[in-house]
Amino acid sequence: MKKYLAIIMLLPSLVFAQPVSDQTKTEISYLLSYLKESGCQFNRNGSWYSAAEAVDHLHKKYEYLQQKGLVATTEDFINRAATESSMSGQPYHVKCGTAAEEESGPWLRAVLVQHRAQK
Repeated sequence: MKKYLAIIMLLPSLVFAQPVSDQTKTEISYLLSYLKESGCQFNRNGSWYSAAEAVDHLHKKYEYLQQKGLVATTEDFINRAATESSMSGQPYHVKCGTAAEEESGPWLRAVLVQHRAQK
């Protein structure tokens, strides 16, 4: 009985853990590099941070989610790590130069679409 219980407890991690493809790793790396070099500001929980600080934060979230098997695609990364605070649920925002601030999810999706189109 204990043997079966141990197997049942392991199943969720085996079922949900998905390997991250090289393409996904490359795209996430591109998005983080793009943000870091953008010079944009990043709003998280009501405070503005530099692009470099935002990248550090998003990279930590990505590593955590990757360990949990929750990032299989670039879209998973955007949706689960780069769209809103997992603490407050507040959306992240990006502000580049004099442009109006916008939510980070659509901003990153647009960068991803542009990147894929260039390939």
